[in-house]
Amino acid sequence: MIPSRDFQIRPVSPAEHAALGDVSVRSYLEGGLLLKGLDDPYTPNLRDVALRAASSTVLVAVDEHPGEDGGHALLGGVTLAFHGSPMAQLAGTGEAEIRMLAVDPAAQGRGVGAALAAACVERSRADTGTKSVVLCALQDLANAHRIYTRLGFERAPDLDWSPIPDVLLWGFRLEL
Repeated sequence: MIPSRDFQIRPVSPAEHAALGDVSVRSYLEGGLLLKGLDDPYTPNLRDVALRAASSTVLVAVDEHPGEDGGHALLGGVTLAFHGSPMAQLAGTGEAEIRMLAVDPAAQGRGVGAALAAACVERSRADTGTKSVVLCALQDLANAHRIYTRLGFERAPDLDWSPIPDVLLWGFRLEL
């Protein structure tokens, strides 16, 4: 586990799949990223953490302080897909891809997103076959862009793409 502030980053457990799916949907919904609300076609992808975990690394941020029920709150999660994984949309040979980074709206501002992204970079560096990490983000997500830039990512216009009309995702790449 990677300690970070008052939370830890670690692999998701199967018992947390549903909770991470809920956090992911809530994060995207409240962030205005699900254009059709809960009816958005991307919603089932966010919810299906078991599918993500079957072919990728899924990490979660978990509060170190137990709640009233004795459990630890799940603050957010991210998927790290290596080239060849069905979860990889952008990753080519020698690349890993950060996907579905989500932070519970109540936990935003605590550095959870930055810690999750940094953990993905660290795991990618540990994989000797990985030479770079790629990701995409909506062009107007300035806060996310700042996080990625601080981690060393650079804009990679060759990775830009539109999943649906009128939505442009900007690509970013970090050479390891």
